[in-house]
Amino acid sequence: MFRGCYGMGSPGQSTAFVSRYAGAVVDRKDFSSWLEGPRARTSAQEEYRGRDLGLPPSGPGSIAGFGIRLVGVLIDWGIAALIARGIFSVPLPFAQPPATGGQNFVVLGVFTVMHLLLVGTIGYTIGHRIVGLQVQSLGGARVMPVQAVVRTILLCLFIPAVVWDRDGRGLHDRLARTVEVRI
Repeated sequence: MFRGCYGMGSPGQSTAFVSRYAGAVVDRKDFSSWLEGPRARTSAQEEYRGRDLGLPPSGPGSIAGFGIRLVGVLIDWGIAALIARGIFSVPLPFAQPPATGGQNFVVLGVFTVMHLLLVGTIGYTIGHRIVGLQVQSLGGARVMPVQAVVRTILLCLFIPAVVWDRDGRGLHDRLARTVEVRI
């Protein structure tokens, strides 16, 4: 009854699955590759993060990995907390009594201003510089102020920063048309 719907052919023919879509061959890797990440189906040596953007596979100019970017952001957050402590008397993280919700937003505001000023002018924050990273426009040029604003706002929303594309860029970098590279 349903053989025509599923491409099984007529009775008496082989019962192997025949796809109605040109070139569509389904195998086990199609179902399990999501567990292994976006690169599981690309076993070719020439596949690497940043290839589609024209960036090298490693060394200066290559896309920075998640771990090193996280360290840079944590350094920047620590610096923002110290600045907020010095200027606005906001308690440091893990201090007693702990910071209130409004005081935490002061730290976020300092972090935002740091990113806007530093990424928008010199292309990196203090944390980026310590770990050897720089933010660039997709063509390799300097980040424009509008790109820095878009990138910083999305970074401060947090969720776009943890959603990545195939090249390992966060959604905040994709929408701002920037990339964070090693220097």
